Amino acid sequence: MYSFKGRGATSNRDSRYAEISVEREPADVGPAPDTECLPETVKTIISHNQSPDIPFEQSINPYRGCEHGCVYCYARPTHAWLDLSPGLDFETRLRYKHNAAAVLERELRKPGYVCKPITIGANTDPYQPIEKEYRITRQVLEVLQRFRHPLAIISKGSLIERDLDILADMAADGLASVAISVTTLDGELKRRMEPRAASARARLHCIETLAAAGVPVSVLFAPVIPALNDADLEAILRLSAEAGASEAAYILLRLPLEISALFQEWLREHYPLRAEHVLSLVRQCRGGRDYDTRFGHRMRGTGIFAELLEQRFQLACRKYGLVRREQKTGNCSLFKPPPASGDQFDLF
Repeated sequence: MYSFKGRGATSNRDSRYAEISVEREPADVGPAPDTECLPETVKTIISHNQSPDIPFEQSINPYRGCEHGCVYCYARPTHAWLDLSPGLDFETRLRYKHNAAAVLERELRKPGYVCKPITIGANTDPYQPIEKEYRITRQVLEVLQRFRHPLAIISKGSLIERDLDILADMAADGLASVAISVTTLDGELKRRMEPRAASARARLHCIETLAAAGVPVSVLFAPVIPALNDADLEAILRLSAEAGASEAAYILLRLPLEISALFQEWLREHYPLRAEHVLSLVRQCRGGRDYDTRFGHRMRGTGIFAELLEQRFQLACRKYGLVRREQKTGNCSLFKPPPASGDQFDLF
């Protein structure tokens, strides 16, 4: 294991598909890795979901990998599909879908397309630092705005305030909503766990700015890590409600595939005296395992700790006037493809 300032993972362990595994000694690691961004040409951009645990059917992810470096990120295993490590590679070897907006417009114009709300950022954050340069998320929003297509955004990036002009315009017609993830109020924990994400103060400011502009905002307390950040639940919901959030949700820590080993490495590196207690509580919520993949259980967990967490969440929501975040229906009645370049004018 090795720890680099500004990076979350403490190793670059091989993916589950690697035929040969190589372990390096700290002396052989070399300097901290720089961020590498390469373009990716995509054939499709709208992903379709059938999981009953996820409150949307369509999503768009402008990037592969995420520079925020959140050690717990459930998207890390997807980097194995690129023959890269879900560890440091996930946060340093990134891909941007340079033709995302053009492909989206083509898909929305298909005669058989059925309008359903699209969630942006279901996998990796659409407002991670590289968005400032590549603007893929902004381009996607511009297409959805022209088509009057409903959308929802999930992010912990303060750069979302840049696109307030589009989001406020669409929210006025019931076409846009935002969920901001606030994970901890502990600055030191944030720097270790989410090294390149915005601070809690910045995220609360995003909630305030969006709500003031008329954009419906939810707060996501996710993931909940027992004995590490769960004590912040009530305070985060209170501050978010005061900032203007109207809905809330939480997700218990998930450790599928490579994430389990990566998270345990990180935990023992940064919180060695607390590691076994944290892992014990996680396993109590997962039937004695690191992770429970069953629908209906993987987001909330089971057992005494999970039940207590649910009770705390419900009480805090009632106390601070928050509604549990549910599936967004969106206003699909305004969807209309605008005239494309070269189209003939309608005579009637």
